[in-house]
Amino acid sequence: MYNVKSLKAEEFISDEEIKETLEYAEANKNNIGLIDAIIEKAKLKKGLTHREASVLLACEIPEKLDEVYKLAQQIKKDFYGNRIVLFAPLYLSNYCVNGCVYCPYHMKNKHIARKKLTQEEIVKEVTALQDMGHKRLAIEAGEDPVNNPIEYILECINTIYSIKHKNGAIRRVNVNIAATTVENYRKLKEAGIGTYILFQETYHKESYEQLHPTGPKHDYAYHTEAMDRAMEGGIDDVGLGVLFGLDKYKYEFAGLLMHAEHLEAVHGVGPHTISVPRIKHADDIDPDVFDNGISDDTFAKICALIRISVPYTGMIISTRESQTVREKVLPLGVSQISGASKTSVGGYADPEAEKNAEATSEQFDVSDQRTLDEVVNWLMKMDYIPSFCTACYREGRTGDRFMALCKSMQILNCCHPNALMTLKEYLEDYASPQTRELGMKLIDREIEKITNPKVKQTCYEHIHDIADGKRDFRF
Repeated sequence: MYNVKSLKAEEFISDEEIKETLEYAEANKNNIGLIDAIIEKAKLKKGLTHREASVLLACEIPEKLDEVYKLAQQIKKDFYGNRIVLFAPLYLSNYCVNGCVYCPYHMKNKHIARKKLTQEEIVKEVTALQDMGHKRLAIEAGEDPVNNPIEYILECINTIYSIKHKNGAIRRVNVNIAATTVENYRKLKEAGIGTYILFQETYHKESYEQLHPTGPKHDYAYHTEAMDRAMEGGIDDVGLGVLFGLDKYKYEFAGLLMHAEHLEAVHGVGPHTISVPRIKHADDIDPDVFDNGISDDTFAKICALIRISVPYTGMIISTRESQTVREKVLPLGVSQISGASKTSVGGYADPEAEKNAEATSEQFDVSDQRTLDEVVNWLMKMDYIPSFCTACYREGRTGDRFMALCKSMQILNCCHPNALMTLKEYLEDYASPQTRELGMKLIDREIEKITNPKVKQTCYEHIHDIADGKRDFRF
């Protein structure tokens, strides 16, 4: 039985409810009156239910989809402005005891190069990331209680935060590790993590169990209920995601929104972020084996509908996607992207070693292989503000405090000037001459858009302070 407030996975992600939703959506995909009513509701910027959003996903009427895309663009501007937050993944270890059939880290893969970073190697990796200009990381590790126990993850987080190199500093560490216990989530919270991220992979239980035939990840309920345990452990920012291509996308879309509704209903705080990765080629993995792949157009439609359905959430697109695809979905709702990513263990400090190695340690092939400077330059040419801001996390604006500001669309008052100041840091410390020139012009234009005279003056002063060598200002 479907119960949005239940703590049991099969009740808040009800297979029966999803199937009824998809039938309802299919039956109403050409119901103009209903579609218009749903779009009108979305214009209130309070979101849509999984059933309402599924009707729009099923709809293929061109003029109605145009309305959806235009609304998604407007909601993105109203909540997030023209900022794009940048981050990088850091792979700590690819040792894993699971048997996930879509991931090259699966235990039976004997020809992938297994590696686990020492604390000394982490210093080298993080220094290389700081030298690019990164301030925000998402750490990744396979599930292996012997090689990657929680104590190892906590030690790595401590090491990352401790590294100060030139003007570099990692100011926020998000964590993407396997589902764990309330006690371990409490330890992660105490270690000062930002967002806890866990991809569901698929919400279809039968498919989930087939895709995860062995290992602790096989337990669908334990995995699906992880966010509730994380919040019980004090982590108030969590990130959802599915791996599109594993199962039918309409089923996954409904399940993803139901999960967001569940978190909101139980904890009063929905997902801080939603990621939308698509399955990609990797060592030992051929994405064509999975016959549920989605086109770029369908992918863009999903992004737009997530934005209007969960207007407050941050949306993440990684370097799994090409420059062309990322350019297509940025205006439709994406607010965070990775840049200059390496999906191998140790790939930042010594990228040549990975290229020349007989066996790769990459989790998947990276489609967008540009440098961070090239990504920053590209964003600014499209009139986006590349942001390295971590202010909300460090000022305690997390969980319900962040959501209150975001849902009222007041968060822009902090985020816009903070983005400009962190961009100025990047331009001073890491940018190429061409990127620096482009960025200075953008900052001059964007400061003029700050409506509060006091905030504008303070931001202007801090921009000059940064040019004089000072760092880390924030509203």
